[in-house]
Amino acid sequence: MRIINLAENTEGAAGCGFEHGLCFYIETEQHKLLMDTGQSDLFVKNAEKLGVDLTKVDTVVLSHGHYDHGGGILPFAGINPDAKIYVQSTAFGDYYSIDSKGQPHYIGLAEGIQELPQVVKIDAEDSIYRIDDELSLFTGIGNDHPIPSANQRLMKKTEEGMVQDDFGHEQCLVIHEGTKSVLLSGCAHHGILNILDRYRELYGGDPDVVISGFHMMKRHGYSDADITMIIDTALELNKLNTVFYTGHCTGVEPYNAMKKLMGEKLHYVHSGDEIRIRTKLERIPWKVVESEPEAALENRERLSADEAPLKAKAVRKKKAGRKKDRESKAADKKKGADVKRNGAIVLAAAAWLVLTVVTGRKK
Repeated sequence: MRIINLAENTEGAAGCGFEHGLCFYIETEQHKLLMDTGQSDLFVKNAEKLGVDLTKVDTVVLSHGHYDHGGGILPFAGINPDAKIYVQSTAFGDYYSIDSKGQPHYIGLAEGIQELPQVVKIDAEDSIYRIDDELSLFTGIGNDHPIPSANQRLMKKTEEGMVQDDFGHEQCLVIHEGTKSVLLSGCAHHGILNILDRYRELYGGDPDVVISGFHMMKRHGYSDADITMIIDTALELNKLNTVFYTGHCTGVEPYNAMKKLMGEKLHYVHSGDEIRIRTKLERIPWKVVESEPEAALENRERLSADEAPLKAKAVRKKKAGRKKDRESKAADKKKGADVKRNGAIVLAAAAWLVLTVVTGRKK
């Protein structure tokens, strides 16, 4: 599987532009698709620079109804009127962001998108929405874990006035190819841990790869609760046998703190960066081994009466040695777990200190 970032907040591949937005181009065995389209036609320009032919795209998935993810839909439809665009029907609401002065700013989708004939409106469901055997979508995400505090300034305009956005319009994409399962989310407004809980509920187990923003970025520093959530999230994600790719709304400081705790399980994706995922098991050719001559085989398998007791004694000795090895390994494993746990605590404290310094500098 080949995944190329066509729009993100930071510069990556030489010559690619960047903006506050997100867009991924994905090639699978059956599809060429987009997850989000950034906030403008920048992803079209970057695609051209990177040799990506957007006229070959057959599917677009919009993660949620914000301009920095769906702003490129109209430019895309102008060059590709055939690709189906999957959107939650509630994504066409009036969504706003409240600035530091308390003023609302519209951050929803542009007029005209929902009238496009290629748009497929999906109503939130309790089960999986299957596009085909390779692609599926899900919503219905819970809130057992804390949600990002940056959501507090994100609102929806209703007849009763401004209300907190509950992000019922957020949907996640799951790609199954070969032996791998890849989960993609735009900003994880519900919180990445809640999204993973929903994934397990619907699909069982954990995905092999997760690509998502974490919506932890703050403009005016991080509170103690923010820092606790960042560290707790990293420690939980680090327990999984999953590789995470993030960017966009995660924020530099939260990413750096999480990276200290997660190491090679967490990577940042910049504008123009490419991810390759091996989705098939490699076939190892059989090695032909010539059989032993029949006489030699008979002699090797024949055990005399004198040899039998010696062999039995050797077997008992070998078993005793294996038991001792197992006990030694168990002790080493426990010791290693204790060291790892203590190390995580030290790293968490270091990450906390980093964010605390940043917070003090920004306030």
